[in-house]
Amino acid sequence: MYVVQSCCKSIPTVAHRGIGFCRTTSVRLISATSTKFSSPGREKKLFTPGPLSVSLTVREAALRDLGSRDVEFISTVKFLRSKLLQIAGVSENFYTAVPVQGSGTFAVEAVFHTAVAKSYGRALVLENGAYGKRMGKICEVLKIPYHIESFPENSKVNVRQVEELLMDDPSFSMVAVVHCETSSGVINPVVELGQSIKRLIPNSVYFVDAMSSFGAVPLDLERGHIDFMVSSVNKCLQGIPGFAYAIAQTEQLLQCKGNSRSLALDLCDQYDGLEKTGQFRFTPPTHCMLAFCQAIKEFEQEGGVHGRAKRYKENRRILQEGMKKLGFEEFLGPEHDGYIITSYKYPKDKNFNFKTFYSKLNEKGLVIYPGKVLNADCFRIGTIGNLFPEDFHELLAAIEEVCKEMNIMLPIT
Repeated sequence: MYVVQSCCKSIPTVAHRGIGFCRTTSVRLISATSTKFSSPGREKKLFTPGPLSVSLTVREAALRDLGSRDVEFISTVKFLRSKLLQIAGVSENFYTAVPVQGSGTFAVEAVFHTAVAKSYGRALVLENGAYGKRMGKICEVLKIPYHIESFPENSKVNVRQVEELLMDDPSFSMVAVVHCETSSGVINPVVELGQSIKRLIPNSVYFVDAMSSFGAVPLDLERGHIDFMVSSVNKCLQGIPGFAYAIAQTEQLLQCKGNSRSLALDLCDQYDGLEKTGQFRFTPPTHCMLAFCQAIKEFEQEGGVHGRAKRYKENRRILQEGMKKLGFEEFLGPEHDGYIITSYKYPKDKNFNFKTFYSKLNEKGLVIYPGKVLNADCFRIGTIGNLFPEDFHELLAAIEEVCKEMNIMLPIT
């Protein structure tokens, strides 16, 4: 049984087979037997590397239904592809942006599918954290021959060590690395790496995962000789989750035709479809793309990459100074200057329990992230998304309050 609740009092509505109709306005159906859902409470603030807090105006932009073959939506896709290249600082004459449905990992896997040749391809993965390790896992699942060169989780990928490896073994057809390793916060020297890679093995494909850095950490794709770069809309560009994208050198992408081991994750095929018809091959994330248009507008209003970096750096400065006063120790040393996410070691106080700490902050509407490094007990606090300095003052006050509730001595020693 359904009760039809109209948003227009003067026009009658009809219930038929569980559907409410109203000729000039919308209606809501309320099931008399369904579970009654409570109204949402205060919006939580996400101090995480994603999903991120986004503005209300970005969310509101998604509240439209648009057909995937609609002329307006085709124009939207074209607009977003062009804007991504502008943000990357590259020319449409030499680069292209290829959006793919799904999370950032979908785009990462799409590059491995597309850019590693089936017959002779061999990948070198440079890893210093969980997301580099994930690249290795992708190669393993796809049965791509690969080698992982590992570096400590609290250090950057060492350019000289990579050079020595490539001089000893120049057989790799792809080299892949993460720009900002969000398991720790390390920013890797991807431009310097690219220059060395192309000097030593010029015919290789250089792939950079810039998932949590693109849009806020300056990155020169041309100077770094980057062939493929991927990111997601729900990171520094502050869209809502739903799709990711690869920015690729067009000539390099076209050379990859026929490589893909997947239909859905074939970037060449996706590119061909977008170029010929302006349409996705399969159902696109229409609402997310509409929201992303608004996110791009707000990104530009804030001053682009440099404007967004300025706010994120200020967020990080407030967090860093406040946590230091409370006695929390960072996982990374002072030589690291990233401002996307910060890992903090667990206090040695016997009363500290991360699950309790997390839950108490969550109850206050403040969401942090558990750690992801392997050699230390840590938790993480992100400084990106629709967060501002006052939000970090609020978080720090809440952390101090929670520590006192847990009988943790402050400052922590």
